[in-house]
Amino acid sequence: MVGTSAEIVTLDGVEKQFGAVRALAGVDLVIAAGECLGLVGHNGAGKSTLMNILAGTAAPDRGRITVDGQDLSATYGAAIAHRHGIRCVFQELSLCPNLTVAENLRIMHPALSGFAWRQKAGALIAGKLDEIFPGHGISPGAIVGDLSIARRQMVEVARAFTVTEEPLKLVILDEPTSSLDSSAAGQLLGFVRRAVTSGASCILISHLLGEILGTAGRVVVMRDGKVVDARPAGDFTRNSLVGAMGSVAKEEAEDLRFASKRQSGSPRVRAQPAGQSEGPALTAFRGEVVGLAGLSGHGQTDLLVRLVTEGSPRSARYRAEGPMALIAGDRQSDGIFPLWSIAKNISIRSLRALTRAGLIDLGREAALAADWRRRINIRTPDMADNILSLSGGNQQKALFARAFGSEAEIVLMDDPMRGVDVGTKQEIYEMIRAEAAKDRTFLWYTTEMDELRHCDHVYVFRNGRIVADLARDELSEEKVLHSSFEVAS
Repeated sequence: MVGTSAEIVTLDGVEKQFGAVRALAGVDLVIAAGECLGLVGHNGAGKSTLMNILAGTAAPDRGRITVDGQDLSATYGAAIAHRHGIRCVFQELSLCPNLTVAENLRIMHPALSGFAWRQKAGALIAGKLDEIFPGHGISPGAIVGDLSIARRQMVEVARAFTVTEEPLKLVILDEPTSSLDSSAAGQLLGFVRRAVTSGASCILISHLLGEILGTAGRVVVMRDGKVVDARPAGDFTRNSLVGAMGSVAKEEAEDLRFASKRQSGSPRVRAQPAGQSEGPALTAFRGEVVGLAGLSGHGQTDLLVRLVTEGSPRSARYRAEGPMALIAGDRQSDGIFPLWSIAKNISIRSLRALTRAGLIDLGREAALAADWRRRINIRTPDMADNILSLSGGNQQKALFARAFGSEAEIVLMDDPMRGVDVGTKQEIYEMIRAEAAKDRTFLWYTTEMDELRHCDHVYVFRNGRIVADLARDELSEEKVLHSSFEVAS
C-alpha cells in the first residue's frame, strides 16, 4: 500500500507549545494515498495534538503543512482541510447533542441545502451507517443527546465517511473503537480495510495494539512530542511496539490473573437488572473485582447508574453496603467538571475528609491532588491547570484518582479505559488489585475481553438481563460471545 502511492499530506517540522508543555517537538509525517497509518504512543505523547493540527482545529507554532503538493501552511484551517478531503473523528466526540443525527450531518456537509435537505441528509447518513455498522438501530431523526456513547461514536464515524460535493481522501480516527463493543469494532475495522483498498486513506489511533497491527499497513510511534519509530506494521510485534513506545509496565501482566474465589456469607452488593424479574442476580463480595460483559447497550451501564442513584442497604433490587464512587467512561458528559482545575476534579469526591469547621482545607486538597498526580502519573506541569488542558487519557486518570482517593468502599467502573494507553492500563490494573486486597469491591463493565480476565467473576448481559454467570476459571471468549449473541428462548 505504501511506497508508490502519491502523498496526500506531508508535515515538516511541526512544533506546538502549551505554556510550559512542549506537545510537539519537530514532527515529520507523510500520509500516502490508499494507506492506513497506525499512530501509537502513550498518553501525552502528542498524537491528538498532531491530529488536531492536521484536521485544522489547531495551528502549529512552527512547521510546514503540504496537502496534494500545495504548501498551505499560511492559511491552513478546518475549512481548508475539509475542502481537501481531510476529516477527523475526534476522541472527544464533536456532535451537537441537541440536534438530530441528520442535522449533525448537515453541519459537516453544507452542500445539503434547499428543499427537503433533512430527508436527503437522513438518507445519506442512514446509508453510511448501514454500510459500516449493519444492524446499528439508529434513526436519522434521533436526537444525538439521547443516544448511547457507542451510537454517538457510530454516527461520528459515519458522518466523517459520508461524501457529498467535497472529496474524501483522508479520515483521522482517534480511538474510534474506544466505546464500541467487539462486534461494532470489528465492523468498523473491516470497513476501514475496504476503504483503504478503494483508495481512501486513514490514520488510526488506538491503544488496542492488536487493532493497529491487524489494520494498519504502516505504524508510526510517538513519544514526548516526537516520532521515534516508523516502519511497516509487519516489522512490529506487540512486544516490540510496546518497547518502542517506551513502556515500563509489565506486558499483559500474567501475575495479575488469578483463580476465582468467592466468599461465603452476605455480599456487599446484590443487584438485579431492571429488565429482569427473576433469574440470577449480580453479587459482589468484599475484595472482589466483578466484571460485566456483553454487547454495548444491553443493561450494564444502566445497572451501574441505578446502583449509584438507588442503591442502599435497604433496597430490594439494588442493595449496596457502603459508599460508592463511579468512574464514567463518557468523561465529557458524566465525568469531568470542565470549568474546574485538575486538583478540584480529583478532590470533589473527598470533600468531607478535606473539610475542617465547614471550610475546605486547601493545603490538604493540594496534597491529595499531588499524591495522586505522582501515584497515577498525571502528565501536567501544574495540578491547578484546567482539567481540559490534559489529554483524554490523562483526564481519565484524574477520574480514577477521584475514586481511588475517596472513602468509597464500592467502585463502579463504566468501561473506564477509553483512551488510556497500554502502559497506564497495566498500572491501573495493578492499582485495582491492590485496592481490592484492601477489601474494596469493584464492579467493572468493559468491552475488552482482556480486561475481563482481570476479574474474579463475570456476568454476561443480553437485552437487559444477566444470561451467564462465569467464575474466573470458567471464563473464555467463546463463552462470553456465545452468551452475548445467543437468541433468547
